[in-house]
Amino acid sequence: MLTKCVVAVVQAEVASDAHSGLESTAKLAREAATAGAQLIVFPETWIPGYPAWLDVSRDAALWDHPPVKAVYARIAANSIAVPGTTFDALAEIAREVGATLVVGVSERVGAGAGRGTLYNTLLTIGSDGQLLNHHRKLMATYTERLIWGAGDAEGLRAVDTPVGRVGGLICWEHWMPLARQVLHEAGEDIHVAVWPTVKDIHQVASRHYAFEGRCYVLAAGGLMRASALPPELEPHPDRIAHPDQLILRGGSAIIGPDGEYIVEPVYDQPCILTAELDLGRIREESMTLDVTGHYHRPELFEFRLVHARRNR
Repeated sequence: MLTKCVVAVVQAEVASDAHSGLESTAKLAREAATAGAQLIVFPETWIPGYPAWLDVSRDAALWDHPPVKAVYARIAANSIAVPGTTFDALAEIAREVGATLVVGVSERVGAGAGRGTLYNTLLTIGSDGQLLNHHRKLMATYTERLIWGAGDAEGLRAVDTPVGRVGGLICWEHWMPLARQVLHEAGEDIHVAVWPTVKDIHQVASRHYAFEGRCYVLAAGGLMRASALPPELEPHPDRIAHPDQLILRGGSAIIGPDGEYIVEPVYDQPCILTAELDLGRIREESMTLDVTGHYHRPELFEFRLVHARRNR
């Protein structure tokens, strides 16, 4: 394992479909790799894009509403089966650029038990194209439950990569204390925190995670304009003022193991954030706080992770 590494967080406008998303992923991953990145991170449900319409459209939760059903069907059609052809394309991108990719996707179960179910998923793909981790969001948040099912614990782990041990959580999982503790105990060097957009309270959660876990945090958020909302649905006038309005504003950042910014949040513009990380700082910062070591009291607290078989 390297003691120093270069990482990148990609912040860009989400694509309208899986094919366009793959093209954008390849282009941006090449740019990040050209800048020296060995680990490249993309936001929550980067492919095929976060369903922001759930929170800004009228009638999103009406029962048996044809426009909403049409939008859902399109999301399902553009979601990724693992394994599947779109996943294979992501794996090829990782091989081409020679970097570890962590990509948020909407996943569709292609066969077997749970066939057709969608999950909010975080994929970690090695530079050789191998799937290193497959994490499904434990609980879809609020309106997200109209789209995604509840995940399982099999992806709650850190995996070895050339840049250290990498783990990740999706959005509001960062307020699930036991999920955080599982990953702390997994020995993360670098934690990937993916969000639709990293607004202020999400910055708080990302910085807290870095401080608590004594690890680096790569917080990734996307960009989306109102003009990209599904045409079938009417935007709520109290939330959408004009088509060019950014409803996902980015906010991506890179945070050190003391909870301080290495790269400050960037809003309202596309960018690729890069930084060289010194993994030796993790040991330095663990002197004051180590929630799995000298600041842990296993003789007082018992903690057990129950693994459940995922649908395939």
